[in-house]
Amino acid sequence: MKLENKGFITILTGLYSFQDCVHFLASVRKFHREPIIVLIDRVPLILYPLLLVFGNVRLQPAPKNENPVLASRQAKISLAQTSHFEKTIYMDCDICLLSPIDEVFDYLDEVDLLVTEDVQPAIAKAVNLLRFKQDILLTLQSVGLPLNEHSIQYNGGFIAFKRSSKNQELFKYFKKYFDLVVANQNVLLLKDQGAFAAAIESVKPKLKILSPAYNYLDKWKNIYTIDSPIKVMHCTYPYRPQYAKNVTRSLLTRIFDRTAKIFLPNQLNNPWRLK
Repeated sequence: MKLENKGFITILTGLYSFQDCVHFLASVRKFHREPIIVLIDRVPLILYPLLLVFGNVRLQPAPKNENPVLASRQAKISLAQTSHFEKTIYMDCDICLLSPIDEVFDYLDEVDLLVTEDVQPAIAKAVNLLRFKQDILLTLQSVGLPLNEHSIQYNGGFIAFKRSSKNQELFKYFKKYFDLVVANQNVLLLKDQGAFAAAIESVKPKLKILSPAYNYLDKWKNIYTIDSPIKVMHCTYPYRPQYAKNVTRSLLTRIFDRTAKIFLPNQLNNPWRLK
């Protein structure tokens, strides 16, 4: 398969995130013409046209799993294999683009990987990865994750990478360590950040850490110190700066949002988010 120069990827596994994904596509298409791959599962075929209407959108099967959260995580660790591009920007589908981000593609001329730090970057303090209160670093190490007191937790909602042998190795280790997370669900939550940090720790790709302006979570707005305009709004539950309506508002999305309240399940009631 001949690779294209650059493009975007997101993941949609289940109806709970369908409304998010529609707004995600609307926001990206407002600023970019590059192709967008949606790794999709557990969405009725009758709804596909609502995604394809944005143009140059490609729907590819995501890993199948009854648990849409696990399917989404499995899709993320397969990004290096599923991307058709030399340069790829992956974003969670609950992200809204607020401006063009062409410079991110340009940065990949110099580095393998572009990431943003989590709001709590120190792995040794990453209580969000554990099911119970206990020694974080010791617990992560005990299940086989090669992390230390200097390891950084990156937010997996925004990952840009180029096609390279280093990144092929990175995603191979990402899968290896995520399998450990899945195998230790008695102590770990079903999250990918610990596995991703462990993969970066093992492979040590040439990376650039972007500012929070590229992965801004409104829930944590009082924590950030940002001296540049926000480019990427990452919406989190139950906090919904609803997709920056001035960006994605159109006749189509207005009609869709009204009918979504009736026909689509509410993400706030998604039982899989608590498993």
